[in-house]
This record gives sequence, structure tokens and C-alpha cells, in this order.
Amino acid sequence: MSKSLNLFVPAIGVTTLALGLAYGLSSRDYGAQTIETLETRVQQTEANVARAIADAQAAADEAARLQTERDQLEQLAAEAAMSGSNLTDPAPVIEGKYGLGRTALSEEIAAWDVDVLPDGRGLPVGQGDVFTGEEVFVDQCASCHGDFAEGVGNWPVLAGGFDTLANEDPVKTVGSYWPHLSTAWDYINRSMPFGAAGTLTPDETYAIVAYILYSNDLVDDDFVLSNENFTEVEMYNSDGFVVDDRPELEYAEWQAEPCMVNCKETVEITMRATFLDVTPEGGGDSVMNDATTSDSPVFSASASAEGSDDSAAVEETGGVDPALVAAGESAFRQCKSCHQVGENASNRTGPVLNGILGHTIGAVDGFRYSDVFQEANAAGEVWDAENLTAFLADPRGAMAGTKMSFRGVREEADIAALIAYLQSFDE
Repeated sequence: MSKSLNLFVPAIGVTTLALGLAYGLSSRDYGAQTIETLETRVQQTEANVARAIADAQAAADEAARLQTERDQLEQLAAEAAMSGSNLTDPAPVIEGKYGLGRTALSEEIAAWDVDVLPDGRGLPVGQGDVFTGEEVFVDQCASCHGDFAEGVGNWPVLAGGFDTLANEDPVKTVGSYWPHLSTAWDYINRSMPFGAAGTLTPDETYAIVAYILYSNDLVDDDFVLSNENFTEVEMYNSDGFVVDDRPELEYAEWQAEPCMVNCKETVEITMRATFLDVTPEGGGDSVMNDATTSDSPVFSASASAEGSDDSAAVEETGGVDPALVAAGESAFRQCKSCHQVGENASNRTGPVLNGILGHTIGAVDGFRYSDVFQEANAAGEVWDAENLTAFLADPRGAMAGTKMSFRGVREEADIAALIAYLQSFDE
């Protein structure tokens, strides 16, 4: 029995030695990891301490700077008080230069100096005729300003309005109001077309301005605008502006001491904001604008006004549908810049259109027609419904050689409405 125990002693010794070695090795690895972790923490602490010291130094420097500025301001205030001035006085002029920057090159000045003055200074070399201008205008400008510069929706009207400047609500266009042609050229060149400013060439700008002048009856249809004849164009309202002398003549009277005697003891309300549709009482409708869109009549080229007596109305207008006439009046807005109808109508860029249906082509007294109209007149051709429809749809296709700068009415319903509207005006 004792012999068998002796056999286990060496084995137990070896096992104990192995466990001791393993424990020693593991203890050594654990100690190394612990030391490495402690070193990392020490480094982080040292970094935080250094950052805190730097922040404290920066704060101290900022405090010192602020104190210096305060001392300087107090010194300036004291000096200003001694000299009888204050800190709001203009800064004194100091001789010398700061030594910053450089003199601008002539090429840089030319690139920045793009404005055009009324006397023609700043205009680039170039030219553009009315016909080309009409084509460019249709492509680049008509979507907002209409084919004839008559305006679309709320976009500005560029033509007409000559007899409205004295009205309460004048129509201020390039033709009726703008005193200098350079304003139109400069604005179009730098700001148009909308969304693509600065993409027009000088020749295109000259052409567009020429077409706008033509749309305002200020030049003929063969006019060519260039940098050479630019200042020869006389604007309609060139003498309509005066120097503002109110500061010298009127401001002194306006700035007199207000009267503070004999004031009313009570104030009486004579009108409420509801009259102007600002704040309706109780959330109701305005006392002025109490109608809705359903109360307005509806006109179209294919249907009569809602609720109208069609048969009686047609009989009163000589067989012409009044709703169609109303739609034609709306469509005629694209013609008004050149043509007039009704009582006291006169020839403008285009002839008077009273009684045109059934009238001989090119026969309006006092109007100078192009050759193609003179030939049609000599041949005895008449403005019947077929000829007028074809001409309104495609003027240059129906009368090749016409000087009428209009690409045509697109909608057949609008053409029918226009003819009905023109038919309502006797010669």
C-alpha cells in the first residue's frame, strides 16, 4: 500500500510544478495589462490637465484683452470729454495707406462696369432689327409678357398705356412711362430672360428693345436699333420727370412743430376695417366684397353665358352669340396693341377693323398696306369668314409678305370668338 502511494508522489509534484508555472505566467500577463491600462489613464489625465491649463490661459488672455480695450475706451472718452467732442463724431482722416490690395486692372474695371447710361455710355457694339426682335421676344419673353408685350396674367405690360398716366391707376409701360431707353436696354441685358439672366447677346438685346419700341408705335417695322443710333430714339415720357426739390422747398414746412392746442375732447369712429375687407367682424364676409366666384358669369367660345336667354340675346346682336362676342373681346386683347375697333377708332400700326367681315382686303382709308395686301385689293378679294380664319391662324402663311409681326391665334375657338367680336362692330 505504501509503495502505491509513493508512486503518486512524483506525479503530484510534476502537476504542482505545472500549475505553479501556469499561475506565474498568467499573473505576469495580468500585471502587464494592468500596467498598460494605468499608463493610458495617466496619459489621459495629463492631456486633460494640459487642456485645462491652456483653456485657463486663453481665458486669462481674453480677460486681459477686454481689460485693455476697456482702458482704451475710458481713455478715449476722457480725451473726448476734454476736447469737447464725443465718440459719435466722424473718425479723423489719417494720412497714409494700409498697404493692402492693389490697383484694379482695366480689364477688371471693364468687367464690373456694365451699366448703360442715358447718353449711350456703356453700350456694346451691335444692332438688332424689329423682325428679329419679334422672333427672339416670342421665344424668350412672350411666356410672361405676351406675344405683343401686352402682359400675361400678373406679369408686367410692356406696351401701351399712353393715355393713362393722368389716371388714378395709370398703365406704366416702357413706351408710356420710361423716360430713357437705356433703362430698358440695361435691365433686359442684365436681368432677362427670367431664370436665365445674362444669356442674351448684345445683338439679341438690341433686337428685343427694337421690338418693344415697335410694339409701342415708337418706330416703324423696318427699324434697326444699334449703338450708333441709340440716342436718337425719343421716348414718349422723356420730359415727364423733374428734379426732386422737395427737401429745399417743402420739407421745412412739413417739419414744423405740430399743433397741440384746441384738440378734440372725444374721437368718433366713422369707418371700420370691415369696409376694406381687413378684419370682418365675427368672421363674416366683407361688407364690400360679399360676392363669390359662383356669382360671376362664365363665358367661353363654345357655350353661352350661364342663365342667359340665348335666343333673345342672339336676336339683339344680329345673329351673333353674345357669349361668343364676350369671349372674342377677351381674345382681342392680343390685337389691341396694333388695331382698334368701335367708335372713334383710328389706324395705328394696323388698320381699323370695324366692319372687316365682308370688306375688301386692303381697303381701309388712310392706311399704308404692304404689297401683298395691295395685290389682294386689286384682285377684289374680300375678308370673308374663310379668308379671315386662315389669316388669323397663320398671317404669314395666308398672306406671304405681310409686315404683320404676329404668329397667329392657336385655338380655333378663339378664332371663332374673334370673328364674332369683330362682326359686332359695323363699319
